[in-house]
Amino acid sequence: MSQLKTIQDEHLPSWLPRLAMRAGPRFLQIADALQAAVAGGSLKPGDRLPPQRQLAAQLQVDLTTVTRAYDEARRRNLLEGRGARGTYVAAPKVELTAILDLSMNTPPPPDGVDFDDLLKQGLSQVLMRADNASLMTYHLGGGSDAERKAGATWLAPMFGQVDAGQVLVCPGAQAAIAALILALTEPGDVILAEPMSYPGLRAAATQFGRRIVAVEADRHGMLPAMLEEACRQHQPRLVYLNPTLQNPTAITMPERRRRELASIARRCQVRIVEDDPYWLLADAPPPPIAAFAPEQVVYISTLSKCLTPGLRVAFVLVRDPVERERFLAALRSFALMAAPLTAALATQWIRDGSAGSLLEGVRSEARLRHRMARDVLAGRYSGAGDGLHIWLALPAYWSSAQLARAAGSEGIAVTPAEAFATGGDSVNAIRISLGSIKDRERLQASLQRLSHLLARRPEPFSPAVV
Repeated sequence: MSQLKTIQDEHLPSWLPRLAMRAGPRFLQIADALQAAVAGGSLKPGDRLPPQRQLAAQLQVDLTTVTRAYDEARRRNLLEGRGARGTYVAAPKVELTAILDLSMNTPPPPDGVDFDDLLKQGLSQVLMRADNASLMTYHLGGGSDAERKAGATWLAPMFGQVDAGQVLVCPGAQAAIAALILALTEPGDVILAEPMSYPGLRAAATQFGRRIVAVEADRHGMLPAMLEEACRQHQPRLVYLNPTLQNPTAITMPERRRRELASIARRCQVRIVEDDPYWLLADAPPPPIAAFAPEQVVYISTLSKCLTPGLRVAFVLVRDPVERERFLAALRSFALMAAPLTAALATQWIRDGSAGSLLEGVRSEARLRHRMARDVLAGRYSGAGDGLHIWLALPAYWSSAQLARAAGSEGIAVTPAEAFATGGDSVNAIRISLGSIKDRERLQASLQRLSHLLARRPEPFSPAVV
């Protein structure tokens, strides 16, 4: 046999070189030739390629080789199929998501956890064990018995043994907050919250005609004396608190403060909505406020911040049976149920331990990213070392709105303090979310660019004239 055996065929497409026996797998030779032809311009977007059988016959290779070559070319975004019309050279992809997003609080992708496999395995178990028709129909609000038991298991680290009958399954924490506002307040009622608080509370309260009043807070959270005074002055129906790795300040309220606020809630007969999405991400957090005043507190724990937002599942602990019914009636007015398929997947993951593995991976990755932020931002970093975000106080020469606008012009999205203000003057800070950029190197680059931006003074703003 000669050193290089080639295939001769005068009918080969002009862009395709003759295949060599010793130049690697033939399907890769074909794919490489396609890529070179597209790069060189001899194949242009919209050009139609030969049918696979025809090309296989011309090259004297089997059909599988050409099929693999076309698949590889599609993987490289070189080709696109158009059904019966055939296969064509694809137009080049345009990157439309160049923004480095430090504005959205999402769990970071955990290192060492194969999320795709986790998803496939979980869905496979769900489909194998469930009546598939039941996954595609209406369910009673609040979740099935199995889903409520999964919720009780999820809440066990916070409370120990939980009565599953007191747990309700909800399509996300935002839906739970909205339903509680509808169920426990009337139009015109006051809801008390900290000066910097979750924007979803303000959005729901405004939509339903309720009024948010800010209660002064310090480095440990809402001040008990100020809460008691606000209760006397405003006769509120609800107090909203996010006591663990608070959004946006990242403060974790100490146990003594939690007990004091619980005592005031009992004395003033006001309900607390304890929205606690980050408890499981925190390092040794105190018990929830609901542990100190179970009759006064409704507790919300979402999977969106610990596992993945796509599940859209939150567990709501409502101990009073009358309030549970009122909550479900309110929820049904705008969100009949959590999606059965994702609720079943969440239940499966909690039952088989996948949720715990994913949670541990998210927790480890979040802490690694906090260490990265501490190194890059140096003396400006003031995070807790865990959770999904940091609250960055700005130098006096930057306002939070200015900084957010300047960062945006450099392709970085951050959230200014104004987005969280519930009343009164806003503080001069931004929230930086560490989980939404998947790649660590891109996260580090975005933090470095932000650090450089903070170190220089803002340029005078002059609007464009067109």
